[in-house]
Order: sequence, then C-alpha cells, then structure tokens
Amino acid sequence: MNEGNATRAMIEVRVKELAQLFNSLDPSPFIERDLDAEAEEYIVGWAREYPANAELGIVIHLPAAEAAKAESIDLAAALGNFFATRAEALGRDLKELFRTGRLYLSVGLPVLVACLGASQFVRSTWGIGPVPRAIEESLIIVGWVANWKPIETFLYDWLPLVRRQRLYRRLQRTTVDIMPS
Repeated sequence: MNEGNATRAMIEVRVKELAQLFNSLDPSPFIERDLDAEAEEYIVGWAREYPANAELGIVIHLPAAEAAKAESIDLAAALGNFFATRAEALGRDLKELFRTGRLYLSVGLPVLVACLGASQFVRSTWGIGPVPRAIEESLIIVGWVANWKPIETFLYDWLPLVRRQRLYRRLQRTTVDIMPS
C-alpha cells in the first residue's frame, strides 16, 4: 500500500488463539513474554522480504473473542517489547564480537611482527636460495594467516548482526492491528 511517499508493508498473521503467538513455557508477565519461535521466524522472515525503507505493519487475525482479549492486554506493546529486547541482545552480541575481535588482534599482530622479524632473520643469516626463500615466505604467510580471523571479524562478521538489529528495531516500532475474523 502507498500512503503518500512512504511504502507500508503489511505482515499478516492468522492464529486461532492468542497463546499461539507466545512461548507457552515462558513464565514472564504477558508484556514481557517471548514470542513463539515459529511466530518470530514468520514475522521476521516476512519483514526481511520488504525494503528497508518500508514502514512495517503487523495485522493479527484472531477469532472475535481472542481479538477482544488481545486488545485488552496490549498485544502491540508486547510485540514491541519482544523486538526491543531482541535488538538489545544483538547490541550486546555486537559488543562481544568486537571485544573478541580485539583479543584476536592482540594475538595476531604480535604473531605477524614475530613472523616478519623471523623472515628477515632467515634472509640475513641463511642468505638466498630455494630453502631459505621457502622458509621466509612461509613465515610471512603464517603471520598474515594469524590475522585472518581479526580481519574477518572487523570487516565482515559484524554486518549481519547490525542488519538483524536494525530489522528488530523496525519491528519494535511497527504498528499492530488486530482483526477479528
């Protein structure tokens, strides 16, 4: 649907009872309860299909009695709270990833420096030739391979977490409409 210049993407969920949306083993109060894993996967899966600039909306189709119950317990706040909690958890995961990346780097850089120094030592003491050259190149390769993981962490590993966090933030702000069926 188009409303002005903004695109509104609707995610439609049909359930027979409100309890199907939430994890039945979670003892938390309703507003803090986790979504059922399948419900979360369904909503997030559909949200990922829509453009990042699309305004999201969730329409929950419920039987009339369940729809009235959903209205009275503020289903929109419960969904928003769930996705906010997920986004915060991903923020913590991202911080942990960068903390681990710094640890990798604190190991990788000294190994690189040691390997480069050792390769220069091999060149200066053993001279040139196929065996010293192979050892020299091997040391350089080992030094760079020791930095593979920190480079991968800082260049690539964070991006899926940030994308997922942004998606959860979008879902946190989404409108929730309850449609009696």
